[in-house]
Amino acid sequence: MSTRSFALLFLCGLVGCSQASSGGSLSTVTLVGAGDIAICGGLSAADSTAARTAALVARTPSAAVFTLGDNAYNNGAIEEYRDCYGPTWGAFRDRTHPTPGNHEYQTPGADGYFTYFGDRAGPDRRGYYSYDLGSWHIISLNSNIDAVFGSDQEKWLRADLTSHRDMRCTLAYWHHPLFSSSSVHGNDPKMADLFRTLAEFGADIVLSGHDHGYERFAPQAFDAAPDPRHGIRSFVVGTGGASPYAFAAPQPNSEVRIENTFGVIRFALRDGSYEWEFVPDTSTGRWDGGQALCND
Repeated sequence: MSTRSFALLFLCGLVGCSQASSGGSLSTVTLVGAGDIAICGGLSAADSTAARTAALVARTPSAAVFTLGDNAYNNGAIEEYRDCYGPTWGAFRDRTHPTPGNHEYQTPGADGYFTYFGDRAGPDRRGYYSYDLGSWHIISLNSNIDAVFGSDQEKWLRADLTSHRDMRCTLAYWHHPLFSSSSVHGNDPKMADLFRTLAEFGADIVLSGHDHGYERFAPQAFDAAPDPRHGIRSFVVGTGGASPYAFAAPQPNSEVRIENTFGVIRFALRDGSYEWEFVPDTSTGRWDGGQALCND
């Protein structure tokens, strides 16, 4: 798909229009975000890389925003949210649906994260919740706590998916990637059971951060078996502002890897289909995009 096609597509995200197709008029909603975001160090927030990626988010003022954890470095303290995240991505707090990362939990109980986002981080400070966006069901999960079969989080997820069986398309996100070709962290099995539960209910997309780069995987099962018809397409988007990591040898089913680039990913979510676009923060950065139908 051409860059012009995506520009037209995300114009609908700006003005709330509908996208026509051979089957009629289908509503389009936009979801945009990244992980591993606000790190200021000795810089002012305005001079940070988080300010550059925030400028990309600002291009779609009607879009829902997500974060993939490690939102405020180094410890997710309330001061770091106030002084670095707040002046950058904090501009979108009222439309942000966050998830916590491991750096948030370097402050006991991820108190800075839950204090900053309040009700937007979900109920009871558990760090997982869901919401609907257009015809899509969206789930924010917590990869920093127990996520095995039978855990409170897995039982909640199963009940949540059961109660939303009437919604064909599902997207979930959390911090630690089940699949990653990064040379720093790589595959992390802690969310394999939740990935498997999502696949059982026909989920379409999983997003993660933690590794500081962009990577897209072909649809696959929880054990990395290719599954082009019913698998989950996963993305690692740890490109919100933290220092980039290099890649190691590609993991199975890895289709695209972009390193040394900050940026955000935008999704156009339609009735029964979706389109994605990784937008780099510079004109020379690599771009990625595509489209697919939701699982049957």
